[in-house]
Amino acid sequence: MKAYRYRIEPDEKQVEFLAKQFGCSRFVYNWALDLKTKAWQTERKGISVFEISRQMTLLKKEKEWLSEVASQPLQQSLIHLDKAFTGFFKKKTDYPRYKSKWGKQSASFPQNVEVEFSSGTIVFPKIGRIKARFSRTFTGVVKTVTITKTVTGKYFASVLVESENQAPVPVPDVEETAVGLDLGLTHFLTLSTGEKVEHPKHPEKDLDRIKALHQRVSRKKKGSKNRRKAIVKLALAYERVSNKRDDFLQKVSTRLVRDFGTLCFEDLNVAGMTQNRHLSRHIGQSGWSKFKILCEGKASANGKHIRTIGRFEPSSKLCSCGYRNKDLSLSDRTWVCPVCKTTHDRDILAANNIKRFAFVKQNTSGGTGGESGEMPVNKRDRRTRKSQE
Repeated sequence: MKAYRYRIEPDEKQVEFLAKQFGCSRFVYNWALDLKTKAWQTERKGISVFEISRQMTLLKKEKEWLSEVASQPLQQSLIHLDKAFTGFFKKKTDYPRYKSKWGKQSASFPQNVEVEFSSGTIVFPKIGRIKARFSRTFTGVVKTVTITKTVTGKYFASVLVESENQAPVPVPDVEETAVGLDLGLTHFLTLSTGEKVEHPKHPEKDLDRIKALHQRVSRKKKGSKNRRKAIVKLALAYERVSNKRDDFLQKVSTRLVRDFGTLCFEDLNVAGMTQNRHLSRHIGQSGWSKFKILCEGKASANGKHIRTIGRFEPSSKLCSCGYRNKDLSLSDRTWVCPVCKTTHDRDILAANNIKRFAFVKQNTSGGTGGESGEMPVNKRDRRTRKSQE
C-alpha cells in the first residue's frame, strides 16, 4: 500500500458540492461522537459502529439534505470515528474531538474513483471529473481516495494504491557501507564521515512574520470577517514554513538512502526533550521524528537498512580508547581525552559511536549488539541504566 498526494483544481460547481460534502461528513462525525459520548455518560454503555450506521439510515430520512451528497464519505466518517476511539482506548491518542468548519476538511471515497493520467483528471461519484496536477504516475489498484481542503483554500487528493511490486533485493547490511547519524541543535545532522548538515535558516526568518500575524489575529473581533482573513494569512505563513521544512527533510533523507547501505540512529526521546522550555521550539522546528520516518520508509523501499541504538548509550562521552567523560555538559562542543590526548568534536564523535554501537556483537561481558546496538557496560552502569528506564 502506497499513498500519492496530488493537487486538484475543482471548478465553481464542484467547489460548491465539495463544501456540502465536507459539511455533511463533519455533521455525521460530530453527531456520532455526541451519540457515543452521551450513551456512556448516561447509561455507561458503548455503541458499536454498526448500530450507529443503522441509526444514520433513520437520520438521513429525517434530514433529507444528507442524501444530496455521496453516501460513501458519510460511512467513512463513522469508520474514522471508530478508529479514533480505538486509538483512545489503547492510550495512543486523546479523546476524539468535534470537528470545526474552520479547520481542515476531508471526505474519503473508498470505491468507484478513477484516476485518468491521460486526461489529467480524477473521477469521483456525484462530483465528476476534477482536474489534477499529476507529478508522478503509479500502477496498481486504487483503494481509497481522500479529498482534503486546507485552511488556506487548497484542495488535494490522496490516492491509496495497492500494488503487487516485489520487494527490492536488500543490500548487504555491513559496517563498511553504513553511516552513523547524530541529530542535534547546533547542526541538524552530523555524519560519521565528518560531514555536517546545517539547519535550514528559514524558520528563524519566518518567525517574526508569524509573531506579527498572531498579534493581528488577536486584535480582530471574534467572529468577524477581518479575523477570518487574518487567520488565513497566518495559516499561509505556517504552510510556507512547513513546505520548506518538508522539502529540506525529503532531500536530505533521499541523499542518505541513496549514498549509504545502512543508516544508524540514536533512539532520542523527542517528546521528553521538548519539555525543556529553552529548547522546545528549536527541537520542534527541526522535525527529527519525521526525518527518521522518511528515512525508514525510503530505506525499506530501496532495500536499505535502519539500525537504532539505545537512548542511554554514551555516544558523545566515550572515547575510542575506552575512556568515558562523565563530566561532559551540553555546552561543551569539544573535549580532550586525558588518556590518549585526542581532541574530540562532540557531534562527530557521537556519530562514529552510534555507528560503532549499532554493529557491536554480543560478547562475554554481557553486552548486546545487532539491532539493539548496546555497548558492553560494567555492572554499575547497567544498574544505573535500569533505574533510569
